[in-house]
Amino acid sequence: MSFDAKRLFALLPAVLRIRDRTQAVVTLGWLDPAERDAYLELNSLKNSGSLSAPQQQQYEQLEQRALAGPLATLLAVLAEQVAVLQEDLEQLYDDQFIETCADWAAPYIGDLIGYRMLHGVTPSIASPRAEVAHTIGYRRRKGTVVALEQLARDVTGWKAAAVEFFRRVVVTQYMNHLRPECLAAPDLRRWEPLERLGGAFDTIMRSVDVRRIASGRGRYNIPNVGLFLWRIDAYPLTASPAVPLDAKRWRFHPLGIDQPLYTAPQSIAEFSQLATPLNVPEPISRRVLDARLADYYAATDGTAKSLRLYESSSGTFQPVGADKIRVCDLEDLDPTDPSKGWAHLPAANDPIYVVDPALGRIALSPGVSAGTQVAVDFHYGFSGDLGGGAYDRSAAIADAEPPPNLLLVPKDFTKIQDALDHLGAGGGVVLITDSGRYEETLTITAPANKRVEVRADNLCRPTLVLGDVLTIRGDTDSEVCLNGLLITATAALAAAPVARGLLDVSAAAGNQLARLKLRHCTLVPGWALQPDCTPLHTDGPSVVIDVPELALTIERSIVGAVRVNPMASVEATDSIIDATKKAGVAYAAADEQSAGGALQLVACTVIGKLNAMTLPLVSNSILLAELAQPDAWTAPILAARRQEGCVRFSYLSAGARVPRRYRCLPESADSPALAVPRFTSLRYGFPAYAQLATTSGAQLLSAADNEGQPGAFNFLFQPQRATNLRQRLDEYLRTGLEAGIFYDS
Repeated sequence: MSFDAKRLFALLPAVLRIRDRTQAVVTLGWLDPAERDAYLELNSLKNSGSLSAPQQQQYEQLEQRALAGPLATLLAVLAEQVAVLQEDLEQLYDDQFIETCADWAAPYIGDLIGYRMLHGVTPSIASPRAEVAHTIGYRRRKGTVVALEQLARDVTGWKAAAVEFFRRVVVTQYMNHLRPECLAAPDLRRWEPLERLGGAFDTIMRSVDVRRIASGRGRYNIPNVGLFLWRIDAYPLTASPAVPLDAKRWRFHPLGIDQPLYTAPQSIAEFSQLATPLNVPEPISRRVLDARLADYYAATDGTAKSLRLYESSSGTFQPVGADKIRVCDLEDLDPTDPSKGWAHLPAANDPIYVVDPALGRIALSPGVSAGTQVAVDFHYGFSGDLGGGAYDRSAAIADAEPPPNLLLVPKDFTKIQDALDHLGAGGGVVLITDSGRYEETLTITAPANKRVEVRADNLCRPTLVLGDVLTIRGDTDSEVCLNGLLITATAALAAAPVARGLLDVSAAAGNQLARLKLRHCTLVPGWALQPDCTPLHTDGPSVVIDVPELALTIERSIVGAVRVNPMASVEATDSIIDATKKAGVAYAAADEQSAGGALQLVACTVIGKLNAMTLPLVSNSILLAELAQPDAWTAPILAARRQEGCVRFSYLSAGARVPRRYRCLPESADSPALAVPRFTSLRYGFPAYAQLATTSGAQLLSAADNEGQPGAFNFLFQPQRATNLRQRLDEYLRTGLEAGIFYDS
């Protein structure tokens, strides 16, 4: 159906059109939608007196086209209503299909096919539209292992692998259906099955295990299917400078620590195949990298893979070809004395690079030119989008209005301090556009009523290595923001007896800074790390704030201990505050005894003792602390004024003296064992840092107000992901089979 008012008006007798023209006035409905928008814009410019000559001409032309008499106006009204009716008819047709229907129609289509709603905690199922659309595809493949694996990936958002355990059970074979791989004893000459032992890709046959797989105890039985999930993801670092130990020994990680390299998981087309080790984010072993270097090492053609090395002797980095890469065990000759060097260092004069993926180490042969610099592409493991990294931070870097100055490092300035000095009295943003390593000492000064921000560009993670404490100052109503940075200290600074924090906001010289924001940053707990991730400066706070009335905001960040003026305030969300040990002081005043300013914690993990003037709100958090022996503190968690504030849906260590509690653990648990927190690791630098282990108390794992895990990783909604998978398994698992969920990481 169509109704063109102008075309119909042209078919009318000329006498009617002439008579109608004599009574014409400007009628916006007579214009096309694009012309109407242009006319309104030009009309606003005319009213403000800023209309240029070409725009004046365009305005007059549009005004002439908009002239319409009573008859033309009537036809325009009729055309508008017919267009509405036509659009409604087209939408009614579109509403019959899930791909094109309106949002309100999606649940009705889902109800027609028996779709059951899930927790919308992952992007693929945040809206039911995609899941309803995939339901037919799922049901056509119902009961197949490919469908189960695809379901696990879709509803959890994690990488997954499905295993039919009955295929790995030793059985008496039927002579007409031989299974040569079904051996009662493994072939010890084959390295790969032994390398994959115990994981999702373990192919060694087992005898029958009659324990139920749903409990997580049994695996190998006829009706059993296992779903393996990877909670730790692989995060890339691109063109990151390797950290030298000396001229011939380097480390991948920008903090100079030993950390395994992870596989960059390759995507799989839907329902096309089962996952392989190349499709999941697991650590790369030495044997695997040596045997399948081409699968993991990026070639010189630019294909993105798990790792790549670059070399430079003249300032320009060039990719290192795979023919120059060797894989070897570069562990310490003496684990008790790292100064004795690494094992298996190359002695050949060929220009080769020896890589140890298990430790993230690089050794250069004597044939490599002296003075050669090394940069790397690699992937490291971590649990979620926290603390900065090559993940999407577009929402966190969006400016409400364009900054007065936007300076790029290293394009405009090679040093961050030079860019900060150039901002001047207008403030602005220093944007770091790479994942480089910047060794310098910074002083940030914010002008009055202005904001100064040092920000990593989206998908970048620069490392700032401080030679001295970072001093932050500001005038009246000023603001400083650090966004997306990994901040550490040199070994010399970390070993020195420095009385201030890594970020020092001193009240000296009339400092009147009003706001300090840390967003998606990591201030390394302990300032710097030894190669085994042991902190170098365990008693050194990350942030010291002496300015009264200052407001510190911490969002999606990892920081060490915080020292705050009693008149200042701190708000932390989705963050980790780590004093490096439970008996350390995570939050207090500068003297580490008296109360710091008001502290608000939402979905945070705090490791160490805490003493605040007030706790206005503690929600969905874990406060893990204990008293030293002996200790001057009267309790591990203290609030000086307990008559105000609220602590809700959180875990607090025994003896905490805080405001009124609501559904907090362990007191609200049915038994103490159901509220015990167990962490995979509490040492920063490990891939599973601050991750709650699955062996934690069952009630603790869903103790938050959104039924998720309390703590810094609450935003991952891990219990809901597992619930989604169990609900879908009930629907799509073949009759007679039983499924178990296993976390490979």
